[in-house]
Amino acid sequence: MIRLLKIEWLKIKNYTAFIIVSVFFVIGVVAVNYIIFVVNNNMISQSQAVILTGKFSPFQFDKTWQTTSYAAGWLLLLPALMLIILITNEFTFRTHRQNIIDGWSRLQFIHVKIVMALLVAVFSAILVFFTALAFGFSSGTPFSTHGITHVGFFFLKALSYNMIALLIGVLIRRTGFAIGVFFIYMGVENFISQLLDVWSVRLRKHNNLDLGSMGDYLPMNSADGMLTFPSNPLKLMAKGVLPTDYPWLVLSLCIVYLLVFYWATVNRMLKTDL
Repeated sequence: MIRLLKIEWLKIKNYTAFIIVSVFFVIGVVAVNYIIFVVNNNMISQSQAVILTGKFSPFQFDKTWQTTSYAAGWLLLLPALMLIILITNEFTFRTHRQNIIDGWSRLQFIHVKIVMALLVAVFSAILVFFTALAFGFSSGTPFSTHGITHVGFFFLKALSYNMIALLIGVLIRRTGFAIGVFFIYMGVENFISQLLDVWSVRLRKHNNLDLGSMGDYLPMNSADGMLTFPSNPLKLMAKGVLPTDYPWLVLSLCIVYLLVFYWATVNRMLKTDL
């Protein structure tokens, strides 16, 4: 596998799209958290809301892991799109066929792509870890690992997005069409998720039936549902009308979906024509 990964690295290390997306992602993770940091310090912390609800600092050390992971989660479309471009380029330029002619098995070919998706998720999580650490120290609060599990949730979300991207790339095989399908799927799932969340609220209010936020039970939203903004006074006030959170269920579904994505991706590669 190490040899195959070295070959993959030779393919992409000088690829302009890979370099640009990677740089934008790294800068974006830091920038989006810096914006939240500045807005909180210069606006929210001095607003009338503080008088009513109490001071809230999203980057103090017991919250920085969750805040940074949540904010960076909005940028995971970038590495997912990069993976779509990389996998579909293999089919466009027939390099996948050449690799197999040169002695790779189909299983080796798809497994090295899956390992790449895994490594991208690992790199993203490491970036979030050090970003959270930096903003935590800048808050002037004592070091704490409370809430560091959210970096793990971020890793699962990154891996979920990457595996969905890989599956769509293997299914569609054309870059523009695959990217379009990815965005359409994301939009449709988010729309259905919103409808399910509204239904969840109504079931609790009118039928006294609390099934949790059912929108979080869908594939992409199960990954999203594990990452929320830290608890704050305004959020706690809204808890009274919202369904109960079932993080263990959302986490379990996320892992199940990952296994399904893995099986579907490998199965597609093994059974379709080159």
